[in-house]
Amino acid sequence: MARSYPALEARHRTFIAAQKIFFTATGTGDSRLNVSPKGMDSLRVLSDTRVAYLDLTGSGNETAAHLRHDGRMTIMWCSFDVDPLILRLYGRGRAVHRQDAEWAELRHLFPDLPGERQMIVLDIESVQTSCGYAVPMYGYQGERDTMARWVEKKGVAGLQDYWREKNQVSIDGLPTGLLENER
Repeated sequence: MARSYPALEARHRTFIAAQKIFFTATGTGDSRLNVSPKGMDSLRVLSDTRVAYLDLTGSGNETAAHLRHDGRMTIMWCSFDVDPLILRLYGRGRAVHRQDAEWAELRHLFPDLPGERQMIVLDIESVQTSCGYAVPMYGYQGERDTMARWVEKKGVAGLQDYWREKNQVSIDGLPTGLLENER
C-alpha cells in the first residue's frame, strides 16, 4: 500500500493544498522525539523537493532545536475526508530567522499570521504515501482565533520577552537559535 517517490508530484501538491492541518516530527539521538500539529495558511510548496512553513509562537521550540542539532525532519498530512491518504515528506530541515537573508526571500510567500516566530524549510529527500484506511473522518469547522488574541494581548515587546523566556532552549536543553544575532 505504501509507495515512495523521489520528489513531490502534482497530485501530492494538490493533496497538500487541500489539507487544513499537518504534523512535524523531529528529534536528535539524545533528545525526546517531538510531534507538532500545524495549521492556518502557513505552508508553501517551494519546489518538488522543498517546502517551507511559517512557524508560529508556541510553548516550546523543539523543532528548531532539533533541526539545529540533527536536521532530520518528517512532515505528515493525513486526509480526514472521504478519500483516505497519508503523505509524508522525509528530509533535512532548518530554521530561517528574521535576521537571515533567506527570510526576505521567503516571507512574501505567506500571509500575515499572528505570532510568526521563524520559518522552517525542509529539503525533501523522499516522499511516501500510504493508505490511511484506518484514519477516522472529521469535518473542518474553521480556524481558532486564540493565537491572534494572545499575540495582540502580548504586543511586540511582550512576544519577544516570551521568546526569550520560553523559546531559547528545548525541553532537553538544546539551544534553538531563536533571537541569536538579533538585530
